[in-house]
Formats: sequence, structure tokens, C-alpha cells
Amino acid sequence: MNSRLLITLLCAGAVALACGSLSRNDATLAQSAGTRRHEKLEKPVATRSTASPSQPHAKTTASIDGNFAVNIEPHALRFALNVTNQSKKNVELAFPNGQVYDFAVLDSVGKEVYRWGQGRMFTQSVQNKRIDGGDIMRFDERVETTLPRGKYLAVATLRSSNYPMKQSSEFVLK
Repeated sequence: MNSRLLITLLCAGAVALACGSLSRNDATLAQSAGTRRHEKLEKPVATRSTASPSQPHAKTTASIDGNFAVNIEPHALRFALNVTNQSKKNVELAFPNGQVYDFAVLDSVGKEVYRWGQGRMFTQSVQNKRIDGGDIMRFDERVETTLPRGKYLAVATLRSSNYPMKQSSEFVLK
């Protein structure tokens, strides 16, 4: 009897893990049925700040740059984070789990009013992603919004353990 229960629970856990990234709980941004996720490599465009390996003993001169933008659409926000490998060498980004990036929105007093990753489930396995020299890895999300008018700060986070990065962008909803 106990082995049947254990097998049932393990199967249910496997199904939940496989389907977990589809769950959504975007409380104050509400109705994120229009959310899309893209991850693709492109050739370089304009970039902003840099991130270097967090390990001081790293034997590489590779660096990555980030560029983050927020586009306002009617009743929606589109987040775009571009991560560029500025070096000629390939860079391997290490992630402690399945959450590669996150987007958050802060109101004018600094209170968090939205976080893309909140309520989502991510695999708990370590993963690596490679960016070839000069290439760009792009992360896009489109989220329907019911935020009131005002000034906001969007923050994009690359959750890499060896090349962590945060970018921010101010925007105004009219």
C-alpha cells in the first residue's frame, strides 16, 4: 500500500514539474494570458552596462553587456532583455535552476507591484547556456496590465551565478 502511494506521488510530482512553468499568478498585473516567452540569439546591437564573472579566480577576459527596454502597448507591457557577449570567446552562463531571468516593476515609491517569476514553478536542476563570441541572447515577455497611471521602474535580472546582471528602465503609464 505504501509503495503505491509513493509511486502515485512521484508521478504527480513529475507531471507538476513538467507543466510547472505554465502556471501564472500575476496578481496586480492580472490576466497575463497574453504572456509570451522568447529566447533567441541574434547578432549585436547597441548595449549598455557590463557584467564580469563573479569568481575572482576566473581565467577569462570574457564579458557580457546588457540592454533592457520596456515598450508600452495598449493594456500591456513588453519587456526585452538583450545579453551580449562582447568578447570573441564563447561564454557559458551557469544558472542554479530553470529560472534564467526575471522582470519586476516598482512604483514611484519603490514598492514592487509586479514580478514575472512570482507564482511560477521552475526546474530545480542546474543548467548552462552558451553565448558565442559577439552574439546576443534575447529574453522577451509581453504581459497584459491593469496598472494605474504613473511613473514606474522596471528591473530585469539575469539570474546567472557566474555573470549576474541587473538592468533597469523607467517608464510612465498615461
